[in-house]
Amino acid sequence: MKEFRELAIRAAKEAGDILRKNLGKIKRIDYKGRVSLVTDIDRLAEERVLSIIREKYPSHDILTEESRIKEKGNQYKWIIDPLDGTTNYVHEYPRYCVSIALEKDGEVILGVVYDPVPNELFLAEKEKGATLNGKRISVSKIDELDKGLLATGFPYDRRERADEYLKLYREFMLNSQGIRRDGAAALNLCYTANGRFDGFWEEQLAPWDVAAGSLIVTEAGGEVTDFKGDKIDIYEKEILASNGKIHREMEEIIKKSP
Repeated sequence: MKEFRELAIRAAKEAGDILRKNLGKIKRIDYKGRVSLVTDIDRLAEERVLSIIREKYPSHDILTEESRIKEKGNQYKWIIDPLDGTTNYVHEYPRYCVSIALEKDGEVILGVVYDPVPNELFLAEKEKGATLNGKRISVSKIDELDKGLLATGFPYDRRERADEYLKLYREFMLNSQGIRRDGAAALNLCYTANGRFDGFWEEQLAPWDVAAGSLIVTEAGGEVTDFKGDKIDIYEKEILASNGKIHREMEEIIKKSP
C-alpha cells in the first residue's frame, strides 16, 4: 500500500504543479456540452498522471475524465480527475484540484486530492484514517442542521432542470446556517472531511468526482450515502456526505423536497 500511496501523491502533486504553472496560459478550450469545458491544461495534467501510473503499473485499469481507456479486467483501477473545477480554472478562480483514487476489486482503498493553490494534500487509506498535509483530520461536531454550513454544486444539465435543483437548494437554504457553491466536488468533500463544511450534496456526478473525496470523508469519521441513505455507489450519480451527525436531517430534507 505504501507504494500505491507514494505514487498517487507524486502524481497528484506533479499534475497540480502543471495546473499552477499554467494558470492564465490556456491556449485551447473545448466544449463537451453547453456548460462543460475541457482545456489543453486538463489534458496536460492527465497525461502526466497517466505516465506516472503506467510506468509503474502498466497492467492496472484506468478510468479518467478526459480519456476513454479500454479496461483490462485488473483487480486494481485508478480513477482520475486531472482537474476538478475546470470552469473555475478557466476563469482563474482559485478553487480547483487533482483527484486520484485507487479501487481494488470494486472498493476504493486509497484517495488523494491535491489543491495546488494553498498546497493542501488530502489523503485517506481504507481503515487508516484521513490526513491533510500529514496531519489527521476529522469531521465537525455540529449536530443540528440549522447550525450547519453546507456545500453543493449544480449539475451540467442545470439549464434544463433548474427549477428542480433550486427547489432542493431552497429547502436546505431555509434549514441551514448557509450554503456555499464553488464548483469543485472533490474539494467540497475534503472540506466536509476536515470540518470546514458540515454537509454536501450533489447530483449528476461521475466516479472521478467523488471516488477519492468520499473515502476521505468516511475515513475522517463522516458519512457518505446516496439520497436515500443507502451505501454510496460511486458509479451512481448522487451523493450525500456529512459529518454523520446531521445526515438524517439532510436525508429528510431531500425526501420531503417537492
